Amino acid sequence: MQHSNKLMPFYENVAFDRINDNTIVVNFGPQHPSAHGQLRLILELEGEKVIKATPDIGYLHRGMEKMAENMIYNEFLPTTDRMDYIAASSNNYAFALSVEKLLGVEVPRRAKVIRTMLLELNRLISHLFWLATHALDVGAMSIFLYCFREREFAIDLVEDYCGARLTHSSIRIGGVPLDLPPNWCDKLKAFITQLPEQIALYEGILTENRIWRMRLENVGVVSPQMAKSWGLSGVLLRGSGIAWDIRKEEPYEIYDELDFDIPVSDSNDSYGRYLLYLEEMRQSIRILHQLISKYPQTDSLLMCEDSRYFSAPKEQIMTQNYSLMQHFVLVTQGMRPPVGEIYVPTESPKGELGFFIRSEGEPYPYRLKIRAPSFYHTGLLQDLLPGHYLADVVTIIGNTNIVFGEIDR
Repeated sequence: MQHSNKLMPFYENVAFDRINDNTIVVNFGPQHPSAHGQLRLILELEGEKVIKATPDIGYLHRGMEKMAENMIYNEFLPTTDRMDYIAASSNNYAFALSVEKLLGVEVPRRAKVIRTMLLELNRLISHLFWLATHALDVGAMSIFLYCFREREFAIDLVEDYCGARLTHSSIRIGGVPLDLPPNWCDKLKAFITQLPEQIALYEGILTENRIWRMRLENVGVVSPQMAKSWGLSGVLLRGSGIAWDIRKEEPYEIYDELDFDIPVSDSNDSYGRYLLYLEEMRQSIRILHQLISKYPQTDSLLMCEDSRYFSAPKEQIMTQNYSLMQHFVLVTQGMRPPVGEIYVPTESPKGELGFFIRSEGEPYPYRLKIRAPSFYHTGLLQDLLPGHYLADVVTIIGNTNIVFGEIDR
């Protein structure tokens, strides 16, 4: 039987090495529950073994970076929620921090403490979601329910603060919009006090489970060289034995004052990365305990006080004519940062999330580029999947923890 290399127009660019009687081409996605978004993987299979994998992305593309160049800075911030929508505050923060560095302003300490709380709470929400869905992909049902139960408690805390559960917009350029509600710290402390018991429950269900270990051990092995070559970050990088976390290497907010460890694994496989996620949750709990004790020691300021870039407090806007005029100009025309460019990396739950901004002194960026970790982790699949079986593809995709909101920007 004669086979053609031109099965469909897309394959003209894919350039498969061979398609013979023992090889079939399978589309995994874009509509597949285990693809974790709009991912289309073109898999060339020999039996059930993957011999070539080609990720095809772009099904969720919205032109975010070009949108940013046509919006004033404050106007674009809610759009960042729609990137990694599992941990929206992390995106809000990365953009806000980049603009603050461009402006050269320092955020009040109370805002720093609140923002760091939100970031670590978002990390817990993201990691719990990852463990729930990854375990479900591999075949463990009960862990999904347990993780989502604890995740709901964390989301309740975010909702108490900003009123939103998924797309938070909880951070502002220059600080935070709100102080913590009464008794919020008590609720947070109660949550993080009981969470270690639940993490121990997850470990009891999965860590020594022979089926779980068989599905994850020696599957999706990422060597240190491969991790560096693909520009990996986050758990995928630390799971290959490379101790790199931006919270330690280039500290922001008050991370340099906090006592926490960066867990690293040299197993290089999916199982080692699973253990890292559990340990990272414990470290976030450790950080949050320290932040609760620091919060009462701060002053009451929540936003930078610089009339060139930020509105005055509401009391002044309601009572002083100049403050009202200045607020009107900032809302309608936007702030005008100095001419220059900046790139600021942050450690999001999935890896290095950074914003590059080029300013020409206008109320909107001349150029904005987002460095999202999931984009690089998706590209890795073309090197990582060959040699594995089709059943392992689902495990590896889930283990890389990609989200397509930040890939198809």
